[in-house]
Amino acid sequence: MKLWNTVYLRRSLLRNYFDIKSQFEQIEESCIPSYVHTNLAAAGISWWRLACAAKTYQCYCHTGPILDFGAASGELFHILQTKEPYHFVELNDRLSEALLHFNPMAIRQKLDKLPANKYAAVFALDSLEHNNNIPELLEKIHGTLRENGFFILSGPTENWIYRLGRRLAGFSGHYHTTNINDIEKMSETFFSKVEQRSIPLAIAPLFRVTVWKRKQL
Repeated sequence: MKLWNTVYLRRSLLRNYFDIKSQFEQIEESCIPSYVHTNLAAAGISWWRLACAAKTYQCYCHTGPILDFGAASGELFHILQTKEPYHFVELNDRLSEALLHFNPMAIRQKLDKLPANKYAAVFALDSLEHNNNIPELLEKIHGTLRENGFFILSGPTENWIYRLGRRLAGFSGHYHTTNINDIEKMSETFFSKVEQRSIPLAIAPLFRVTVWKRKQL
């Protein structure tokens, strides 16, 4: 019940902060339009993904600071309900402003100045597939993660059900450079997979959430 109270509140706050219709093109690549979607099934899948990532964090991670890589408006922080220091990487200044508006204690990090061996957990939730230099980004994540830290990754499967769902939800843009299958394969260079979860639990899931341990390179 606490989770859904948080989701209800965050949906309301995001609707009030953003003019979704006029700003749609600027924020479409984030999950914000999905989080506030009037179709509760479409919105629910997006929040479910966050809840799944938060649950894996609670199962595996030690105390210590976390990094949200490609954080958008920082909804992960509100679902985690953690008191650990929350750092984030977000290249979109508009989204960073929103995140800091709702979470003034958050610390924005620059991609090219990430501290070494800093974080107990690094999240990359539906963010890496927007980039062309994924191996380079995975190497940066590896370097900033503690030796005993965990990398929590999620992304869309891009299967036909996912593509149909996007069209039905009114998202026409195609801005992913790859899918979660390819990203997981790239991740194997730097990390060892610990656990995999599918959302929803079906033969053709829309998203996968995976947990990884840092490899010694």
